[in-house]
Amino acid sequence: MFENLRDRLSDVFKLMAGKGALREEDVDAALRGVRVALLEADVNFKVVREFVRRVKEAAVGQEVWKSLTPDQQVIQIVHGELVRLLGGQHHELAPASKPPTVILLCGLQGTGKTTHAGKLALYLKKRGRQPLLVAADLQRPAAVKQLHVVGEGIGVPVFSRDTKDAVEVVDAALAQAKAMGNDFVLLDTAGRLHIDEALMDELRRVRDVTQPHYTVLVVDAMTGQEAVNVADQFHNALSIDGIVLTKMDGDARGGAALSATSVTGRPILFIGTGEKMDALEPFHPDRVASRILGMGDVLTLIEKAQEAITAERAAELERKLRKADFTLEDFRQQIGEMRKMGPLQGLIDMIPGLSKVKGIREEMDETQVDRVEAIINSMTPGERRDPSVLNSSRKRRVARGSGTSVQDVNRLLKQFDETKRMMKQLESAGRRMRKSGGFPFPGGPG
Repeated sequence: MFENLRDRLSDVFKLMAGKGALREEDVDAALRGVRVALLEADVNFKVVREFVRRVKEAAVGQEVWKSLTPDQQVIQIVHGELVRLLGGQHHELAPASKPPTVILLCGLQGTGKTTHAGKLALYLKKRGRQPLLVAADLQRPAAVKQLHVVGEGIGVPVFSRDTKDAVEVVDAALAQAKAMGNDFVLLDTAGRLHIDEALMDELRRVRDVTQPHYTVLVVDAMTGQEAVNVADQFHNALSIDGIVLTKMDGDARGGAALSATSVTGRPILFIGTGEKMDALEPFHPDRVASRILGMGDVLTLIEKAQEAITAERAAELERKLRKADFTLEDFRQQIGEMRKMGPLQGLIDMIPGLSKVKGIREEMDETQVDRVEAIINSMTPGERRDPSVLNSSRKRRVARGSGTSVQDVNRLLKQFDETKRMMKQLESAGRRMRKSGGFPFPGGPG
C-alpha cells in the first residue's frame, strides 16, 4: 500500500545527502517534497500541515550527529513524527475483568465487516480465547448465513436467531455466552451503503443493551479520505474505541491509515492484509512507520515466521542449509511456509532494505513463485531429491506438466545449484572461522 509514498519520500531524503548541517532552507526544500508526497497519498490536508510543522520544528537548527548524515537525521525525525501520527503505541484488546468481553463491530455495508469479525475471532482463538460470533446483521440478505459459513471455516461457534430484532439477538447471545463460558463475544451488526439515522439508531440500541467493552469500526482503506470521513461520523455518533482498516494489501495510497487516528483520536487496532482468514495483523505504529520509510519490519516478520514454521522444522532447515544438503523437496516446503506468512509483496516491505532493490517486486511476484512451485510439483519425489537425474526427456515432461518451458526448468535448476554452491562456500568459511575463534554466522554464537 505504501510503495508510492515510500518511493517519493526516498527521493526527498536524497536531497539532504551531503549536507553538513540542517539549515532551514534545506529543511524547507525537503519538507515541500514530504508535503506533496503525503497529499498524493491522500492524507488529510490538515493532518499534513500539522505533520510538516512538527517535523520542521524538530529539524531546524539541529546539529548533525556524528553517527548520522543529514538525510538520516531527517528520516529519524520523520519516523518519530510518523509514529506519533499513527497513534504512538500499539493497543491490545484487553479482556474484561468479568467475562465475556463484548466487541461491537460496526461499519458501512461492503467494508468486509463480517469477514473481519471472523478474522478477529480466529485471532483470539489462536491466543487461547473462546470467542462467540453473533449474527446481529439482520438487514443484509444472507448476512447470517455468511457468518455461519465463516464461523464453520475457522471452528468458532456462531449464535443466530430467527427474528428481525437485533436487540433480541444480542441479548440472547450474551446469555448463552455466559452459560457456555465464551470469554469474547463479537457482534456483527448491520451496515448501510451510507450513514443514516436508522442505522445509527439500531446500533445505539444494540450498544445500550450489550454495553460493549469495545466499539470497533471496520473501514475500507481503499476508499481513502472517505474512510476517514466515515470514521469521524461514526465516532461522533457512537464514540468508537478503535478502528480496523481492511484491504491494506491493496493499491490504495495509504491516506486512511495516516489520517484516521489524528482525525478521530482513536487508535487503529488491526489491519487486514489479505483475503485469507488469518490475514489480520495487530497495528503497531512504529512498525508501520518503518515500512513507510523502507526500514523494514523485522518484528512482524519474526512473528509471522513463528506462526508458520515450527521450531523443529526451523532447526532441521538450518541443519540442511549449513550442510548444503537441502533438496527441491525442502525448497517446495519452504514456499508453502512462506505463503502462510502472507502476500509476498507484504513480506518484501518487512525485510530492511529489500524494498529498495531494483526489480525485486517483479522477481518476487506471486506468478513467478507459482511457476517455480508448478515446476517442482511436476517432478517425481526422486527427481526432487536428486535433480541431477533430470535429462532432456525428463525436463520436457516436467515442462509440459507445469505449463512452462524447458528454459524455465533449466533456469530453476541453475539457480538451485548456485544456491547450494553458495551455501557450501559459507559453511566452509564458517569452519575456518570456528577454528580461529570467530563466529561462523551473523549474530554470533546465538
